Amino acid sequence: MSALFSKSPNADSQNVNAKFAKKPANLKVLSRYVKLNALLAIVGAVIGLWALQLVFSYLSELDSLDDSYTMGEAIKYIFYRSPYFLEQFIPTGALLGAVVGLGLLANKSELVVMRAAGVSVYRIVGWVLQPALIFVLLALLINQFILPHSNQLAKEINDEDSTSLVTSVRGYWTVQPRFENTKAGRTKPDGSDILYIDYADVQGNIGEVKRWHLDNNGNLQTAVHAEGGQYIGREPLDTVSSEPSEQYRYEWALNNMTKLMINQGFESSQAISPSDTLSLPFAPESVYLLTRKAEDLSLTQLYEHRQFMRQQGQRSLSHELAFWQKLLSPLSILSLVIVACSFVFGSLRTHSLGLRIVVALLFGLLFSYVQDLVGFVSLATGFSPLLMVLLPIIASAILGGYLLKRQM
Repeated sequence: MSALFSKSPNADSQNVNAKFAKKPANLKVLSRYVKLNALLAIVGAVIGLWALQLVFSYLSELDSLDDSYTMGEAIKYIFYRSPYFLEQFIPTGALLGAVVGLGLLANKSELVVMRAAGVSVYRIVGWVLQPALIFVLLALLINQFILPHSNQLAKEINDEDSTSLVTSVRGYWTVQPRFENTKAGRTKPDGSDILYIDYADVQGNIGEVKRWHLDNNGNLQTAVHAEGGQYIGREPLDTVSSEPSEQYRYEWALNNMTKLMINQGFESSQAISPSDTLSLPFAPESVYLLTRKAEDLSLTQLYEHRQFMRQQGQRSLSHELAFWQKLLSPLSILSLVIVACSFVFGSLRTHSLGLRIVVALLFGLLFSYVQDLVGFVSLATGFSPLLMVLLPIIASAILGGYLLKRQM
């Protein structure tokens, strides 16, 4: 009788083989299901946060409306700023979407069934990370190809710092030593020039230009103001040697120039000239990089700016910080998604899904504030921007890995 109710070894082996044969196909279906849920949740979170920011930004622009800044221009300004808002909310949206997507699965006990079927936590997290990679690529594309142009168009519509004061730090400032030729054919120091360029574009056109000439004793001699200028070409510095020179002097033709000359008796005279020439030791592409803020440059432009400053023996911590923040932004998004996944696994009886979403949002805000804080610390102390940008990312990834390990 016992032989009738006992299973043959061959039957057991056939059942096991059939189970393992179906497992890869079942995992493919399950992985697509988890990825789709995570993708839809992240898309909804990013679009929702982006739409709220657009509405609030438009409402804040209503206070600035006047005869010169109309409703239509305010809408165009918000439209040009929208890629910047989207790029800013991708990390928080990925964090919130991962929590919501996995939370809905946990609310239906589907995560419990997956884990009971032998699917590990790390595999589920890997499935959620794959849709997040789409937004990683989206953020990089926005940073590289869209933000430099859209931010420039937005500033042309609504530039709060349109008045260029002497105390302003916008644009490009430099101090250039000045020399004059003597009768003996030699050169001697003739003080220095303080030069300010408001902005420049990639075609070589420059905006408002101011130049102050100081003598060897630091006394102001002349002050020059021009409304703009166009690039006219370059000339080699070494005109005596027959060999081609690798160093050039780049020249711009200034328009509508006003020159104020100050005499020793503090008597001044003013002269207006339709044009004049401005010489700089670097190319128009470098002037464009030097007159732009770090947030308005793409990743490759920030790298070119960094290399140019190294050649000049100088350093711009703000541009280096922006370069590493944009380069390492994919790691920031992925570390936030790992933390978001760690919030979901576990029994919903102890903490509700709503509480976990709130905690995830608070963690996303905390991560953003910590990133800003370490950036300020780097600018204030001169610490390595790369190290300061990596610290929050590493801390977030370690925290997410630790919380995931507790759920094993």
